[in-house]
Amino acid sequence: MREKISLYLDLIRWNRPAGWLLLLWPTLSALWVASGGFPGWHLLIVFTLGTILMRSAGCCLNDVADRDFDKHVKRTAERPVTSGRIGVKEALLLGAMLALIAFGLVLTLRPETMAWSFAAMAVAVAYPFAKRFVAMPQAVLGLAFSFGIPMAFAAVTGEVTSLAWVLLLGNLFWVLAYDTEYAMVDRDDDLKIGMKTSAITLGQWDVVAVMFFYAVFFAVWGVALEASDKPLLLAGLAAAALQAAWHFWLIKDRTRDGCFKAFRLNHWVGFAAFVGVALSYI
Repeated sequence: MREKISLYLDLIRWNRPAGWLLLLWPTLSALWVASGGFPGWHLLIVFTLGTILMRSAGCCLNDVADRDFDKHVKRTAERPVTSGRIGVKEALLLGAMLALIAFGLVLTLRPETMAWSFAAMAVAVAYPFAKRFVAMPQAVLGLAFSFGIPMAFAAVTGEVTSLAWVLLLGNLFWVLAYDTEYAMVDRDDDLKIGMKTSAITLGQWDVVAVMFFYAVFFAVWGVALEASDKPLLLAGLAAAALQAAWHFWLIKDRTRDGCFKAFRLNHWVGFAAFVGVALSYI
């Protein structure tokens, strides 16, 4: 039983919290913006737990969908489903249970939030298969990883305002930046197996594109949230931008270790932006 639990935790990447933190910080930022400050403990707990649960459920689905590809990639060959230590049905059942618990949390929110959760689920389910057909599947992931923003606005105000969509657009570019870094790690393996990624599509322009994506993210959020009039928000975005600039030095030579380190550290970029947002409402 202990070994089985260990495999389940490995399947949902429990020891790698960077994944759900990348989802959490923009979602919490949206909660603070929609609420005009601290959103209350109920919303904070529901969105935090929901983010962790849905990211874990997504890992289950992703590993099942990619199991025949992952065995040809150095970094993913030993994942529980790929290696056969957890069966496909078992992984899907675990993912379904986690998603169901997350949906139970959504039921404690406004009905509008529940409606948006179905759209978020549809995009999340589509992503693993987009890598077979879409030249830049990271854009689909960007949409999936940004859906916490409109859901946060719906939970607070009962509607998704134009500001929510602008923040989603900006966040999508941040996801493009860090997931392209992630794709650069596996580019050689992905080329061999015919997987489509932004790193492959962008080719020699990958590093330039990553820095452009970061710049668009900071510009969109800065303008949308009127950072020029909010010193603390501006400081938070500046701290995040400095980290992104450092990532250039990590990825410029396109080494596996450098690109993977840049990806793993991106949750600090999101954290800095969130702190700036939260402090701006004090």
